[in-house]
Amino acid sequence: MTGLLFVSAPLLLGWTLELIVAWTLISLFMIIFVSDITYMLIPDKVVLVFAGIFLLERLILPLSPWWDSLLGGVIAFFLLFLIAIVSRGGMGGGDIKLFALVGFVVGTKVFLLSFFLATLFGAFVGGIGILFKLTERKKPIPFGPFIAVGTLTAYYFYESILSYYLSFLAGV
Repeated sequence: MTGLLFVSAPLLLGWTLELIVAWTLISLFMIIFVSDITYMLIPDKVVLVFAGIFLLERLILPLSPWWDSLLGGVIAFFLLFLIAIVSRGGMGGGDIKLFALVGFVVGTKVFLLSFFLATLFGAFVGGIGILFKLTERKKPIPFGPFIAVGTLTAYYFYESILSYYLSFLAGV
């Protein structure tokens, strides 16, 4: 899976410097995917190491405007923190920290889409699991894999999804 994602990144982004950020995101998400599915844990050490790498990358390759990284990280942290409080622990601390890092890396608009998609994918898979009795209601499922899929989808296809959505609204 990692190899396929690494090969697909230049096909989707082109051979730009942003490709370095994409490959770093893929590397982070592959670790998180395996860890969260296996242990229901997003390790703080992994998120912290990648936070340092992404900080360097965004200093060299800033988003436009440059402060969108900071705003994305702050919005992501507080939104997920609020959800964790309201849901009384339905959202884990690792998910909060991971999404704060995602918000920093991809910026505000792409984070909001990635959050929506991760939630949508998670609800769909969880619903299918309940429907086919593969899981039970109220039983926690790892959210990290859905964060990974939702973020990569939003990261690569944000403009296309937004364009389709706006054209859909114009036709209504």
